[in-house]
Amino acid sequence: MCGRYASFRRDDEIARALMVQQILGEERGPSWNVAPMQGIRVVLERPPREEPDAAPVRQLRRVRWGLVPSWAKDPKIGSRMINARSETLTSKPSFKAAATRRRCLVPMDGYYEWMKNPGGTKTPYFLHAADDGLLAAAGLYELWPDPTLAEDDPKKWLWTATIATASATDALGHIHDRSPVFIPPDRYDQWLDTHLQDATEVDALLRSLSEPVLQAREVGPEVGAVHNDGPQLIAPA
Repeated sequence: MCGRYASFRRDDEIARALMVQQILGEERGPSWNVAPMQGIRVVLERPPREEPDAAPVRQLRRVRWGLVPSWAKDPKIGSRMINARSETLTSKPSFKAAATRRRCLVPMDGYYEWMKNPGGTKTPYFLHAADDGLLAAAGLYELWPDPTLAEDDPKKWLWTATIATASATDALGHIHDRSPVFIPPDRYDQWLDTHLQDATEVDALLRSLSEPVLQAREVGPEVGAVHNDGPQLIAPA
């Protein structure tokens, strides 16, 4: 799974790497300890709001981590939907609509996993690209209409997202049996393509992705507390 990650690059650096055309919202500070239900940055493609028939624009915007389906009665359901299994992405009711219409990329510098030890304790690891390059996890996003707010209220629509996961079968699988699905740069356009709306084709795309080659570094237990932050969290233990 992916329950915590680091994202400490500036908006403009992410925008250049992911070929973003429009940055929405004010820039926030870096975080070495991004947690569920917090605001996260995602990259997606949508037509301009004032021109719904125009060509999609690649945007960098902020959403809440924890997907809330449009049909949900309570947005608290998002806390249980921080991850989506790629094997059932296009069939599970909570995710299938977004899988064919609202895909996004979740930029990150690496993520944390806790390996279970024989004595019952857990050791945290930071998993990152070998060259420390930017990673782009496969995500889905949704818009949930708050029934208590008027249609013209700017807070009417809650934007949320989830991160797709797959079985971790490479050498890092001993740390945790699931890992985020990462989209390589040459597949960004395909994953974000708003014309790709066939569930079978989305499944085929997911199956065609190579497993990422990541490095794992044992880090200190400080990362386990959500309120802790700073570059020391990814330092070797």
